[in-house]
Amino acid sequence: MTETTDRALRLKALHEAPAILRVVNVWDAISAKTVAALPETAAIATAGHSIAASYGYPDGGMPLDLALAGAKTVVDAVDLPVTADLDDGYEDPAETIRRAIGLGIVGANVEDRLRPFDESVARVAAIIAAAESEGVAFQLNARTDAIVRGGERPIRESVDDAIARGRAFLDAGAALVFVPGALTREVVEPLVAGLGHGKLSVIGAPGALAAADYEELGVARISYGPYTQRVALRALRDVATDLYGSGVIPEDTPAIN
Repeated sequence: MTETTDRALRLKALHEAPAILRVVNVWDAISAKTVAALPETAAIATAGHSIAASYGYPDGGMPLDLALAGAKTVVDAVDLPVTADLDDGYEDPAETIRRAIGLGIVGANVEDRLRPFDESVARVAAIIAAAESEGVAFQLNARTDAIVRGGERPIRESVDDAIARGRAFLDAGAALVFVPGALTREVVEPLVAGLGHGKLSVIGAPGALAAADYEELGVARISYGPYTQRVALRALRDVATDLYGSGVIPEDTPAIN
């Protein structure tokens, strides 16, 4: 069994476990190593938005080669399963996933951007077929933007659309369905009912439910997207502000290893 195959199966087991999988998003080698050093960390997720920002690109505007290179930096830094944010899969999602697997990536978020239903399902099916051809239990966290791109339509219509798309993604072989915007019980409960217990993935945005509440409702996985980088950047801004004042690094600053 190859290392990539083994890590894919480890991530699959984490997705299927009764406890919610909490993945803290990272964007480079040092952030990955910092999170991986915590005993609670079982898997690592990259944040595409954060990697793009590190290279000066807007979210969704980073070239594929750079997205894969950034994720590979994380893979090489840790001994854990790595799931990557690969935007919408780019022009050829099957080839994107083949390349990702070749780098040791064993899971991915790929978003539908509310493309037409049949096209969105076909892209998911192509990803799964590519992974199967590589002999890897690749964990596709198939994202639907039914809520965050729902515009002015009633939330119930967006939830119903997310369920319809999500069921089709699961039928096509996706491991989980990622629905950004599922922040409240009123939204999460029908999503879990429609997709199945242990099939929904969410993002823990500010104002969202606590991870324990999501777990109680039957959610499989929670990640944190670009918010971890934003917290880190706030800390950088705050210490820079202090340095322009006192000019002294705090005494409790960790030593350089």
